[in-house]
Amino acid sequence: MFSLPRKCRQWAALSLLLLSACQTVTVTPVTTDPEPQAIVYTIKKGEHSSDSPFVVRSVTTLKFEATFDASATYKTTTDANQGDINKLYGIADCRTDHHSNSARFGWRWYNNQLEIHAYTYLNKVRQSKMVGVVDLNKAYTYEIQVQDNKYVFTLNGNAVELPRHCNGKAEGYQLYPYFGGDEVAPHDITIAIRELEI
Repeated sequence: MFSLPRKCRQWAALSLLLLSACQTVTVTPVTTDPEPQAIVYTIKKGEHSSDSPFVVRSVTTLKFEATFDASATYKTTTDANQGDINKLYGIADCRTDHHSNSARFGWRWYNNQLEIHAYTYLNKVRQSKMVGVVDLNKAYTYEIQVQDNKYVFTLNGNAVELPRHCNGKAEGYQLYPYFGGDEVAPHDITIAIRELEI
């Protein structure tokens, strides 16, 4: 009769013990989806915009969090330009370029506060309405609802409406942070944006 050496028998017994232990253990995989991380957009000094990809979108709602830091405070070279509205985030619409039809939030450092505006182009005519004021270094929730013939801009419960040129989903490309207006960024400006699930 074939017999294993003692050392091999010990290893075989240990292997069987480990196998039997493994058979009684139930492993439950963790399948939690991580929340999307904020993307920090940097508009360099002397520039209008950050480096951003060209992304085509089709949406009925655009919802995101944005956080401004101290770099959002600035003084324009020409006093009249202080009232210009910079751009935050949004979408071109109606299958046209964004200077024809688009919807996005805008922002400006004005009267020592950070104002947020609804900002659109309606058949090449620019329109804007103030939505509210936000604090630096604090995340706020922004939402653009795309409806037939209008956009509804909401910032933490405050809503304003602006007319829209077309119906159905917003069909266009993503619009990213932009400084200006007439002037370029007087220093590096950083804005953190995180898209939220609808």
